[in-house]
Amino acid sequence: MNNSIIRFILGHVLRIEGLLLFLPAIVSGIYHEHEGFYFVSTAAICLILGLAMTRKPPESQVFYLKEGCIATALSWILLSFFGCLPFYLSGEIPSLTDALFETVSGFTTTGASILDNVEGLSYCALFWRSFTHWIGGMGVLVFLLAIIPLSGGSHINLMRAESPGPSVGKLVPKIRYTARILYIIYFAMTLLEIILLLLGNMPLFDALTTSFGTAGTGGFGIKNDSFMSYSPYLQWVVTIFMILFGVNFNAYYLMLFGKLKNALAMEEVRAYFLIILAAAGIIFFNILQTCSGVFDALTQSAFQVGSIITTTGFSSVDFNLWPQASKSVLVLLMFIGACAGSTGGGIKVSRFILLVKTIAKELNSYIHPKSIKKIKMEGKPVEHEVVRSTNVYFITFMILFSASVLAISFEGKDLITNFTAVAATINNIGPGLELAGPTQNFGHFSVFSKYILIFDMLAGRLELFPLLILFHPAAWKDLLTRKGAKRTSRK
Repeated sequence: MNNSIIRFILGHVLRIEGLLLFLPAIVSGIYHEHEGFYFVSTAAICLILGLAMTRKPPESQVFYLKEGCIATALSWILLSFFGCLPFYLSGEIPSLTDALFETVSGFTTTGASILDNVEGLSYCALFWRSFTHWIGGMGVLVFLLAIIPLSGGSHINLMRAESPGPSVGKLVPKIRYTARILYIIYFAMTLLEIILLLLGNMPLFDALTTSFGTAGTGGFGIKNDSFMSYSPYLQWVVTIFMILFGVNFNAYYLMLFGKLKNALAMEEVRAYFLIILAAAGIIFFNILQTCSGVFDALTQSAFQVGSIITTTGFSSVDFNLWPQASKSVLVLLMFIGACAGSTGGGIKVSRFILLVKTIAKELNSYIHPKSIKKIKMEGKPVEHEVVRSTNVYFITFMILFSASVLAISFEGKDLITNFTAVAATINNIGPGLELAGPTQNFGHFSVFSKYILIFDMLAGRLELFPLLILFHPAAWKDLLTRKGAKRTSRK
């Protein structure tokens, strides 16, 4: 294992986080808040450690998928730990476990909170809390690839370990340019949303934090009622952008370079919009009688469907009070999630398409045992490795999901709370139902349950396996063996 490249990447991640921590410090200066001191202090620690870890470049900058997965998982753990320190040191979140939960929820774009009074936080804490969504949405390592000139042809392994979806490809021949294109699109869409929110008379601070949460499909609100008190215009702007950020960014790349026909031909994107229309239609008719009119029902159904399927987690209404059919639709959307290659979480639409096609192929083999039929997406055969990895992902997901529900069930809470709390965290959504509903929070869970849910948030954001590899003995055996070999060679 190339330990030096892992150390080098982790060092750069800390340096990036150190620089980003100065932004909330600037916000604290604008609003004359003393909490900015803790952001500056944490930034200094990150920069010192980061500079020490990157002082000596690695002899070999070639790394494989194993190193990519380990570097990615450790990067997100380091990001979360140092990112939570300002909350904890300032006393705004006095429990280290709670501060870590809130920060992991931010970076993984989950949006599940332990806070019962969000409006009691300082402006700089609210800014950092929402900004973690924007950082985690596209991925800090994708950002690293965009700005740091790492050599070698194996950087797709780093991108593959962090990017969501069954397969990750390059938009252009060089990974560095692919990462830059992704971030340019990401930044431009975020800026456009900020402008449209400002046109709706939303205050600048609200527009910034809301856009960070929407772009990263995270959902941390800066008000205790999330999005309930904002105007219908603002709710529709956020609805549209939540849905847009849930689209595979490859589609935007194709449209940017005049290939609109190819973008519209993407099977996953078409299925994604069909699911949204169908779910919103069912909920619209189901809640129509309980709303103040057709427009209100349309606004509520579209907002919540967009929020849940993209795993953003904003709420414009307490959907825990909706009829059972509407709540059932939302729970199903929690698992489906957004498109692969987007900032959204969940299992991903593309995986469900592959699963349905795999079932259809299996049924066909029962009827026509000698037939040979390949699974196709957008008219192209899907490699067996992609189908196999998708099936393994489903199995692993269900095992982790079931184990997590069982683990937190010993706390004695009801099944719906436990089931949707795990669904909301492993799918990076935020709110669940009952005690984990949109008007509740996760602060009432025990410390043990919170760490289970923290693990689920990280596993869900990293597509399970990059985090699980840290628990594989062979990975650490290889790591320790290499260190031992180096000591022997020096002697």
